[in-house]
Amino acid sequence: MKTTEKNALLCDPDSGACEMPLHEGAIDSLIDQSLSSEKVKLIYFTDPICSSCWGIEPQLRKLKLSYGDQLDIEYRMGGLLPDWSYNSGGISKPSDVAHHWDEVSVYYDMPIDGDLWLEDPLHSSYPPSIAFKAAEIQDKKKAQLYMRTIREMVFLHKINIAKEENLVEAAKQVGLNTEQFKSDLHNAAKEAFKQDLALARTYGVRGFPSIYLIDATGNKNLIYGTQAFEKYESLLEEKFPALHIHAYQKDWENLFNTFESLTAREYAELSDQDRKRAEEELITLTKQGKLVEHRTKNGSIWRKNN
Repeated sequence: MKTTEKNALLCDPDSGACEMPLHEGAIDSLIDQSLSSEKVKLIYFTDPICSSCWGIEPQLRKLKLSYGDQLDIEYRMGGLLPDWSYNSGGISKPSDVAHHWDEVSVYYDMPIDGDLWLEDPLHSSYPPSIAFKAAEIQDKKKAQLYMRTIREMVFLHKINIAKEENLVEAAKQVGLNTEQFKSDLHNAAKEAFKQDLALARTYGVRGFPSIYLIDATGNKNLIYGTQAFEKYESLLEEKFPALHIHAYQKDWENLFNTFESLTAREYAELSDQDRKRAEEELITLTKQGKLVEHRTKNGSIWRKNN
């Protein structure tokens, strides 16, 4: 079989995805099928260090607010970086990724500091993927918060989330039982991660983010790469006409009560504001002492000042 020369750490802005090497013949399993159920299962194949997946956070958060429990979101780990024993797409060592991350940060308008790969690079994305499964074993809702926490660690704070002490610290931050977390990290979570990788192969996943919308009969429709919110909305309206969008409070206080942190891009998306105006409002709220800003070289993130 021939394999396209791709490297998952080099995310393609055109496709909006971090693409894995694709064997010929695998694409057949990605053919879209129609959907007809009122209840939508959303299977999200992702990876903790996928920059395109960080780029999709604004849209994913808006989906959660707009559709609520009509969407059953299931996170699956895809295994973006097993180790550094390969060389493809011009990437052979961690420092090769640094400049690329800085570039995609601008493209997705989400803060990412590529200096991580120069200062304290990860040897693999498998440890944080397994850690997510350990969090999920305890509490699925806290596991989603855990994923957000370790992504902020790696993309904004340049923290190596392949190190166990950092993974345990994140578990502590989101309120997980750290002793159970450490036990599952070395046992049950490893098997759960293997099952995710097997499912990704079954689905023919070729990159991240890959989001499959599944109805009650198992029919699925793929949305591949980082897409605008309207893409998800139009597909859901077409295939699931019984779904309805929930009205939600779009003022800053309600949004920051719902989400512990927001970037300017996320705030603009969720509050339905122009991007420039949204950031101006965040800056004003910071000056008023209502928000706290954390700055990186490629953008900021805000939290409520409690």
